Amino acid sequence: MTRKPRVFSGIQPSGNLHIGNYLGAIQQWVAGQGQKTNFICIVDLHAITVPQNPADLRRQTRELAALLLACGINPQQTTLFVQSHVRAHAECSWVFSCITPLGWLERMTQYKAKAQKQESVMTGLLTYPVLMAADILLYDADEVPVGEDQKQHIELTRDLAQRFNYLFGETFVIPKPVIRESGARIMGLDDPTVKMSKSETARGHAIRIIDDPDEIRWAIKRAVTDSFNEIRFSDDPERAGVNNLLQIYELLTGRSRTEIEAHFAGKGYGALKRELAEVVIEALRPIRERYYQLMNDPAELDRILAIGAEQARAVAEPKMTLILERVGFVLPKDRR
Repeated sequence: MTRKPRVFSGIQPSGNLHIGNYLGAIQQWVAGQGQKTNFICIVDLHAITVPQNPADLRRQTRELAALLLACGINPQQTTLFVQSHVRAHAECSWVFSCITPLGWLERMTQYKAKAQKQESVMTGLLTYPVLMAADILLYDADEVPVGEDQKQHIELTRDLAQRFNYLFGETFVIPKPVIRESGARIMGLDDPTVKMSKSETARGHAIRIIDDPDEIRWAIKRAVTDSFNEIRFSDDPERAGVNNLLQIYELLTGRSRTEIEAHFAGKGYGALKRELAEVVIEALRPIRERYYQLMNDPAELDRILAIGAEQARAVAEPKMTLILERVGFVLPKDRR
């Protein structure tokens, strides 16, 4: 039998998930369930590349799990688990670190951008892409849905897989990045030149998945537009604000761009913002309600995550054993 394509996705338990995360990634994950073998990992090991309050990290890990389930991730169809619950991730990362040239990591654009903002750079920030490669390659993932900003990390993952295969024999599938043509980069409402960020706390920057209706209306009403007063899709940087609002409308309604432009023909930006706000509110309402139900039952959340970790270990541990064997380690009896 031909196996289904495997898809691996990781998401950090930090900040607040917003509509950009939902439209750019989570919606894809939900739609792909049943068609492919999906692994979704809450990457708490990645989260500690910057300082974390331990209590906040534990809370945010459960909050993220609840949000993913509320958005439609089905644990019967998708392996949802916490990264630190599967020890092979850290173990594999060390092996990969020992075959990764330093220059490969120093040229990562995200590392350079983040390092410039910090007085002292921790080693974890530099080696982050190596752990990310371990996450992906342990599961023989064929596809990795990512935003444009993560594409370079997938290229490094491919390089590492090919390097290991060359040094130690064919071991890893070479994954490919999957980038959604529309919605891969939902921009900030307050500044449509920057990607919407879950770490940005300024009010009006993002629509968070659990925002109440009044907050959603407030944020969209104040979203940056332009002086053209013409509602149409455009790649013109001066029209980025309106294009961003239209992208959100397109992805939530499923309507074609031609239909949308015809629908808003002759109308002003106020009409677009009012209608978009109601579309967003109704799309997020069932997610928000389900999220609060799940957060009120932490034992059930932990039970779901424990099952996911067991399923993930069943794939990752045998792969890790093979990696250790290929490298030349003497394996203990319980790993042979």
